[in-house]
Amino acid sequence: MPPATYLLDANVFIQAKNLHYGLDFCPAFWDWLVKNNSDARVFSIEKVGDEILAVNDELAAWADQRGGGFFLPPDEPMLPVLAQVSAWATTHVLSNGQRYSPAAVSTFLQVADYYLVAHALAHNHVVVTHEVAAATTSRIKIPNACIALGVKSMTPYEMLRRERALFVLGAGK
Repeated sequence: MPPATYLLDANVFIQAKNLHYGLDFCPAFWDWLVKNNSDARVFSIEKVGDEILAVNDELAAWADQRGGGFFLPPDEPMLPVLAQVSAWATTHVLSNGQRYSPAAVSTFLQVADYYLVAHALAHNHVVVTHEVAAATTSRIKIPNACIALGVKSMTPYEMLRRERALFVLGAGK
């Protein structure tokens, strides 16, 4: 099985900073992201970077240091895929026979989620998110889009286990 390339959703960074992997007490998580980015295995997209930078906190400073090598800009292979993802969002019929509300579709097409799914589809990446699939017409969830469009998705913990990440205290810590 070839190694996976991961695209991280904004909530992965935000929840890591706020909860389990704070920049101040778990630098190994952030070092792991940087190392795997340099190995061309872990990325996010420019729109996620924009969301993080908008908050202007320590996570924004971290993201700003990563730049375009970590937060990938849209590219040529995404163009036809953006249309495919948009068409899915506007025409998809849920298991309950309903479609996503116009507000849900409009929101989805304006936020990073749309571009994250399209980038993953265009480049065969795995989407990493804390979101969970849900049968609701009021919001398009990343895992729902991934399932429907044949994009693999997983939680950050699944990614870390799959990649056998280890965050071990050094001697005398």
